[in-house]
Amino acid sequence: MSDLVFDLIKTDDQARLGTLMTAHGTIDTPAFMPVGTAATVKAMTPEAVRETGAQIILGNTYHLMLRPGAERVERFGGLHKFMNWSGPILTDSGGFQIMSLAELRKLDEDGVTFRSHVDGTHHKLTPERSVQIQHMLDSNITMVLDECTPFPATEEEATTSMQLSMRWAERCRTAFQRREGYGLFGIVQGGIYADLRERSAKALTQIGFDGYAVGGLAVGEGRELMFTTLDVTVPHLPADRPRYLMGVGKPEDLVGAVRRGIDMFDCVLPTRSGRTDQAFTRRGTLNMRNARHRDDPHSIDPDCNCYVCKNYSRGYINHLIMAKEILAAMLLTWHNLHYYQELMQGMRDAIADGGFELFAEAFAAEQAAGDIDPV
Repeated sequence: MSDLVFDLIKTDDQARLGTLMTAHGTIDTPAFMPVGTAATVKAMTPEAVRETGAQIILGNTYHLMLRPGAERVERFGGLHKFMNWSGPILTDSGGFQIMSLAELRKLDEDGVTFRSHVDGTHHKLTPERSVQIQHMLDSNITMVLDECTPFPATEEEATTSMQLSMRWAERCRTAFQRREGYGLFGIVQGGIYADLRERSAKALTQIGFDGYAVGGLAVGEGRELMFTTLDVTVPHLPADRPRYLMGVGKPEDLVGAVRRGIDMFDCVLPTRSGRTDQAFTRRGTLNMRNARHRDDPHSIDPDCNCYVCKNYSRGYINHLIMAKEILAAMLLTWHNLHYYQELMQGMRDAIADGGFELFAEAFAAEQAAGDIDPV
C-alpha cells in the first residue's frame, strides 16, 4: 500500500479526476497549490487561503532551511503548526532555487554547495539532507532533490543532468522515512528531448515513488514545446499515481496540461500578479492600475463569487493601487487564488460529466472574448 492513497475516479480521454489522501486531509485533483515559499502565501492569511478553496499549499526547502531554519520549525511542531495551516503541504526540494543561484553554487555528485543569498553563509545540500529537512518540516509530500536542467541545454548536457538527478532520486528514496499519509515524489527530467524524458520516467518508476512530477519545464521553452514535452512524457508515468507539473502556470497552461493527464500544479503567478496589480478573470487578465477602472462600479469579474468580487469595486481597488495601499495586493491576491481554484473545480466537474473538451473550448472562447465593456 502506498504511503499516500491516490484514487483515480474517472478519466475523460487523458484528463483525470481523482483524490489524493494524506495525513492532513484529502486533495481533489486536478489541484492547484498556492505557493507559500517561506511559510506564508504572500499577502494572505491561512484562513483566507482556505476561503479560496485551496486544499494544499507549497513550501520551499531552500528558503526554509535558510530562515527560520528546519530545526526551529521542527521545535514548533512542524510547518502546519508553525504557520497555522492544517491541510496538506508539499515542499519543493530547493533544486530550482539552487539552479538560479548561478555563480553562488557548486554542483558535484554528492550534492550542491551554495552561498546563501540572505547572508552569504555557505551550505551543503545533499539528497539525504534535503529529505531530512522536509521530514523536519513535516511535509506531507516530499520532493526528491534534482538538478533542474536549464533551457536551452544540448542533448549531452541534458543527459548528464538527468542521469545525476536519477542517482539523487534513488538516494532520496533510501533516505525517506515511510509514514502513513506521507509520501515522496520523483521528478522527471531530460530537457525537451523525448528519449531522455522516457528514460527518466522509466528510471523513476523502477525506483518506485508515491507520485511523479514533471520538472524542468516553464523555464523558457514556451508553451508549444512544453506541451510537446508533456505529450512524450506523461504516457510513461504510472496511471495509478498522481502526476505533478512543477511551476506552471497560466490558466491556459493548466487547461492544456490537464488535457494531457496532469493532476497537480503550483505557480507563483496568481500571488505575484496580485502584488503587481494584475487580476485574472474569465475574460482574460486585467491591469487594475489602468485609469479606465477608476470610476467603474463593477466587481473585477461580475461572474465571480469570491469575497473580493462580492464586496469591492474595480474603482475602489484602482484607488488602493494608486494610493499604494497594502490592501490592494491582499484583495487582488485573494481574487486571483479564488479564480484559480474555481478553474480547477470547473475542470473537475467537466471530467466528472464527461465534458472536458467542451469545457476547454468554452474556456478558450471566453478568454478570447475580452473584458466587459467599461462604464
